Amino acid sequence: MIYLVGSGPGDPGLFTVKGVRCMEQADAVVYDRLAPEALLRCAKPDAERIYVGKKPGEPTMPQEEINALLVELGRAGKTVVRLKGGDPHVFGRGGEEALALLEAGLPFEVVPGVTSGIAAPAYAGIPVTHRGVSTSVAFVTGHEDPSKGHQDVNWEKVANGADTLVLYMGVGRLAEISSSLISAGRSPETPVAVIRWGTISEQRTVTGTLEDIAEQVSEAGLKPPAITVVGEVAALRENGLDWFERRPLFGRSVVVTRARAQAGELSAKLEGLGAEVVEFPTIEIAPPGDFGPLDDAIRELDSFDWLIFTSVNGVDAFVERLRHHGLDLRAVSRETRIAAIGPATAERIEALGLRVDVVPAEYRAEPLLEEIAGESLAGKRILIPRAKVAREVLPERLREAGADVVVPPAYESRPSAEGKEDVAWRLERGGVDCVTFTASSTVENFVRAFGADAARLLTDTRVVCIGPITADTAREHSIRVDAEAREYTIPGLIEAVLDLFAADPVDVARGDL
Repeated sequence: MIYLVGSGPGDPGLFTVKGVRCMEQADAVVYDRLAPEALLRCAKPDAERIYVGKKPGEPTMPQEEINALLVELGRAGKTVVRLKGGDPHVFGRGGEEALALLEAGLPFEVVPGVTSGIAAPAYAGIPVTHRGVSTSVAFVTGHEDPSKGHQDVNWEKVANGADTLVLYMGVGRLAEISSSLISAGRSPETPVAVIRWGTISEQRTVTGTLEDIAEQVSEAGLKPPAITVVGEVAALRENGLDWFERRPLFGRSVVVTRARAQAGELSAKLEGLGAEVVEFPTIEIAPPGDFGPLDDAIRELDSFDWLIFTSVNGVDAFVERLRHHGLDLRAVSRETRIAAIGPATAERIEALGLRVDVVPAEYRAEPLLEEIAGESLAGKRILIPRAKVAREVLPERLREAGADVVVPPAYESRPSAEGKEDVAWRLERGGVDCVTFTASSTVENFVRAFGADAARLLTDTRVVCIGPITADTAREHSIRVDAEAREYTIPGLIEAVLDLFAADPVDVARGDL
């Protein structure tokens, strides 16, 4: 089966549920320039990924070759997703591909996508129809092959054929198109908006009238890809409907260095605030090389007086190992007291059905030690399932207080350099506003990935750390720290990012990254 799938206008959140299902089944994904790269993660790890994108004036692969490729993959018995920007049948040449497959006798399905002609205006605060203003809309191509010697678009008919005109791919011919519409009877004062990279954080909108929009776009340096909206609805944006561009981190690019499995919460919240998130997982969470010490502790679980968790990862890894032995948290004695280093860790424990006895007011090892040291620890057995490599402050202090402390590795934090080239490219070109570090290990592995260039790459980029320990690690590597979270949590980190940029207007003309 070959699926012709619309990837939507750019925001990965606008991808359809059926599109995700098709991606999960695909043996091969054939994608173009406007398909969001994040969607490729929906495909199986072993799925073949084939780029056939085009840049204006520089076709990477002619349409005929793309058709032939789809036929070849289909005849090889593969399930194929042809991932196309926007909607396959709205200036996406999906019909041509479907006809080629039909002629080859291959089965296909079309999965519509959200077209940029509706989505980009919506994100720019422009409804393409509006009661009392516009009751009709026309989608028109603004890009025609000049070698044909004639125009397929009859601008005289189009000019007054609908209240709202949405032009695809017409930025390079805007002066000519505007002149044609005015000559055909459209008022020179008609409001116009041109929206570049609609629905993603690089979105930029330039407004004007038919008479001056080409000049405005030229002065702003706006380039393709862009959608142009012609009609009275374009003026509605000025009434405060431009919700997307009003978000506090709109236009900001933030690098998240957390392990990919953990990055979801932070990335989603930053994106919800308007940021473009670049995930650079400097660490990956993996099982320890030897489960022996943890297994020994689990066999003696009812002998421990305290069970201390220093991270969500520790909770998850511990519970997973219990399951491996056919156990669950009922194996924890009712007499065992439980401590968590922070609220996120405590929430994960309580979601599993256990009550947490101690959460320190300050989410570090030292305050946690103070909380549980209020009683005599002499002779107490304490279990701390955690990362293989971590700070020794807590175990050492507990032992000094007379406790028998068992610290079995429950997981390992391994270095990762996934996405290193892309992040380096962005940092070199000033295309990153902020890099976030959520643990000392993320700093160490960032430095390991870039070596002697690490501090230099961050010279013109803000650095935000989740707390003082992580910040101290950064400074040890000559990395300037611009902000630390007051509360050592993900919400606290996000608040620090917001505070950092609150009084610093974004430069939307930063460049094409």
